[in-house]
Amino acid sequence: MESARSTYLAGIRDVSPVLLGVLPFGIVAGVAAIGIGMSKTLAIMTSAIAFSGAAQLAAMDLMEKGAPIVIVIATALVINLRMAMYSASIAPHFAPLSGRWKGFLSYFLSDQSFALSLTRYDRGIEENNKKWYYLGTATGLLGIWMLGTVIGVTLGSVVPVSWSLDFAVPLTFIALLAPAIKDRATMVSALSAGIVVPVAIALPMQTGIIAASITGVVAGYLFESRAGS
Repeated sequence: MESARSTYLAGIRDVSPVLLGVLPFGIVAGVAAIGIGMSKTLAIMTSAIAFSGAAQLAAMDLMEKGAPIVIVIATALVINLRMAMYSASIAPHFAPLSGRWKGFLSYFLSDQSFALSLTRYDRGIEENNKKWYYLGTATGLLGIWMLGTVIGVTLGSVVPVSWSLDFAVPLTFIALLAPAIKDRATMVSALSAGIVVPVAIALPMQTGIIAASITGVVAGYLFESRAGS
């Protein structure tokens, strides 16, 4: 029987490889925030409150281009619609918890914590330890994310463009892809979403992300349904 502490530490350990990409991702967010005129305090608070790198970068890009605030907010919401899918998928694992626990855990929901937690749950884990594993991955991620933001905010425009730190954005997601592909259905899902991305990238308000996600889910479901019939 694993203790809550050991399960929590296991979550931190499992998320560690992903953090190599999250640190420069956070730096990019910090530099971008200063670049559009945010104060250091506001930039750090934005990362802490939003805790959503993709949405933050898209929103700041639109703000820099002078887009109306309604468009900025709508874009951030559309990009984060995937969190609704994540929530629906992971919610059954936290069903026995109180409303306060669920509200607390919802703040930490991210692509990385979601993917790692479900992978771990599929391998088997005691019911009471599910929240501790999830929190291990989430707090490890949040800590490095905030460290990266602080570094980016501190360095500001000092970071040369030639560093191209935005390479870290896709890296953080690629690191999650391999362990998530467990069978033919998930392979079909990943390939389908990957094929749609280049085509849908031009869609307005970053809706290409949602289109690719839905395509992947539907393709995986249809493949699994045919395989089972």
